[in-house]
Amino acid sequence: MPGYRQLSRNRDFTVLWIGDTVSELGSALSMFVFPLIAYALSGSALTAALVEAAYLGGLCATLLPAGVLADRVDRRRIMLVSSATGCLAYASLALAGALGALTLPHLVVVALVSGVAAGAFNPAQVSAIRSVVATEDLPTALSQNQARQHVASLLGGPLGGLLYAVTRWLPFAVDALSYAVACVTVSRVRTDLSAPHRRREPLRQQLAEGFRFMWARPFFRTLMAWASLTNLVTNAIFFVVVLRMVSEGVPAAQIGLVSTAAGLGGLLGAAIAPSLIHRLPTGRLTVLIGWACCLPLVPLAVSDSVWTACACTFSLLVLNPVGNAGISSYRMAVTPDHLQGRVGSTSQFVSMSVMPLAPLLGGWLLEHQGGTVAITALVVASALLAVLLTASRSIRSVPRPSEWVVEEAGPARDLAAHGAVRAG
Repeated sequence: MPGYRQLSRNRDFTVLWIGDTVSELGSALSMFVFPLIAYALSGSALTAALVEAAYLGGLCATLLPAGVLADRVDRRRIMLVSSATGCLAYASLALAGALGALTLPHLVVVALVSGVAAGAFNPAQVSAIRSVVATEDLPTALSQNQARQHVASLLGGPLGGLLYAVTRWLPFAVDALSYAVACVTVSRVRTDLSAPHRRREPLRQQLAEGFRFMWARPFFRTLMAWASLTNLVTNAIFFVVVLRMVSEGVPAAQIGLVSTAAGLGGLLGAAIAPSLIHRLPTGRLTVLIGWACCLPLVPLAVSDSVWTACACTFSLLVLNPVGNAGISSYRMAVTPDHLQGRVGSTSQFVSMSVMPLAPLLGGWLLEHQGGTVAITALVVASALLAVLLTASRSIRSVPRPSEWVVEEAGPARDLAAHGAVRAG
């Protein structure tokens, strides 16, 4: 089984990973303080939710056209422009904060712009990984990608709380610097990241091609419905948890412990992910992830303490990287190279399309129903979604990685994947 040591010898993947990790950490700082500052300026949970909704809305609105761009335009250029945009956006917030002119509309605009930049960056980054990593290394590479996200989660809360305590705009200055670092690392990648040479069909036809590829495979069809609704429910739960603590006056440093717990659980999950992905059938692993997104959240309905939130978040995140890396590896392995950008963006768009509603749903439930009722209702919804995965034969029947079928082999290195079962 390919391991982390083998992947560490892949220079271009390592360069990409370092830059993305630094940028991810910077973004974790900003996303941690966004609701804190918005709530301090407005005193309203719904208004605080608007800032996060703006970020998610910008991200989701950009994903599909960004997938087309990733299959048509040099992916390095896309990542550079996106990172530079994020750098300028967060630098403007830091400058406004230093001048004492930080306002809620400015927060919303920067959240929207940074969401658009992230939406443009993600399909290009995923396609770039496919260019620099062989098929047999995908589970390990994507597990390591999950690890960087959880490193950011682990450090983002405590560091964000510390910087926020110094002055509320300091996390934005650090985030701007992190985007500058990402620009430098992307420029250092040696692999050709230009898009495959393809006939340029109309935009609508290219967008539809990614959807058709996903819709034709029952595994992905079912998974898209589950992922979008689970993201809505789970993120609404955590928004309720965080805003409930904010409204009760819990110190920012203690709230940051929830992110720390999430980071620890995610790092543990990322460490064990390659082994579990290679040993367990992907379909059964997916069902397990469905229930792992539900059961750890039950205690939140009866306890509102910081320590309960930490324990539940840790438990939830242990298997999350395993599921994300396993499912993403399978999708990338069976997707032809000329569709990598569009299929990746389609998958992410559908799974995140309703996420802008998550903070609004959580904020509304918290203000009108109270934290206990809100979390109970959302946990019940997550259980019903886990039943959807369990009942799907197309999900349960997908085999382990050694039996995956690659749709188009492409480079000779991809011929290592073999088997007799297709998706769905």
